[in-house]
Amino acid sequence: MNRGDQDPIQWASDDDRDLQEIATWEPRTVVDRLATVVYGALLAGSRAVIIGLALAIAIGQFAITAVVTLEDPILAVYIALSVVPALILVVVLWRTDVVRYEPIETIAMTFLLGLLFAGFAAVFNSMLRELFVGLGALGLILYFFLVVGPIEESVKLLAVRLHAYRASHFDAVIDGVIYGAVAGLGFAAIENMLYITQQYMEVAGTDVGGVLVPTAQTAAVRSFAGPGHVIYSAFAGYYLGLAKFNSDNRGPIIIKGLLVAAAIHATYNSLVSNLDVVAGFVPYLSGLPPAIAFMVFVIIFDGFFFAVLYAKISRYRDTFEAVDGARFYESKD
Repeated sequence: MNRGDQDPIQWASDDDRDLQEIATWEPRTVVDRLATVVYGALLAGSRAVIIGLALAIAIGQFAITAVVTLEDPILAVYIALSVVPALILVVVLWRTDVVRYEPIETIAMTFLLGLLFAGFAAVFNSMLRELFVGLGALGLILYFFLVVGPIEESVKLLAVRLHAYRASHFDAVIDGVIYGAVAGLGFAAIENMLYITQQYMEVAGTDVGGVLVPTAQTAAVRSFAGPGHVIYSAFAGYYLGLAKFNSDNRGPIIIKGLLVAAAIHATYNSLVSNLDVVAGFVPYLSGLPPAIAFMVFVIIFDGFFFAVLYAKISRYRDTFEAVDGARFYESKD
């Protein structure tokens, strides 16, 4: 234990001195045990309430898609295909884990929580959007930086914090990247589902015949948006992993991760929303059709930040090998 984690009496005393309720504490009496049980119940209850609310919101979101999909099953195919690029990126990151592959059960739970908690972001984003609508283009950028980026990256990080972070096998900084990416995949999956379903319903509600082409176009656009969510939350996850092993600075480290992820996220949204203006400053981009220009821009933007993320992962991997970090796991086996 670090000296800063000890009371002066605790630090100066020998191990044989009983310091119970003087400078140390452990459950000994009935009241102590009751307090421990109540605290555990409150923690479990708060997690249950959060997950319950997220589940209630998600059920409403899934219900709409389920009804539409029963009428036209091709919608489910579009939704599934739109998530494939983000899934591939998660697999790439998963394979960079030089430490140990994470248990599939924890990965699956993180994915589900990322999917469920996306509903919180949708609610808060909708509630706060009206505050910025009247400010024009500047208001939209402020909305992305002050609302969308921070809220969406926070709920994705919460998906990691509530379960995987507390697991014993979250035992290396790099694990945060994997779980952050998986939470981003879950978020992207439900966001794509909502966008594609909404497009299908809007077209189906008009007199214009045929809904498959515009719906497929939306699915294609969303397939390019998904990898970004994986990259942003992987950044935040890396810093969450760093925070787990640096308790003295845990709060600032987590905040740094959220700031980095939210800033990248908001920058992407701001540039995409003004892509016609951005294209004027990028050689050759302005001459491309809008759809092609969008795809090229996303590939460049996501490619750059994926390279930055991969450099951080490589630095961790190189250091792990240099110090022979595998001995840590050999000592546990």
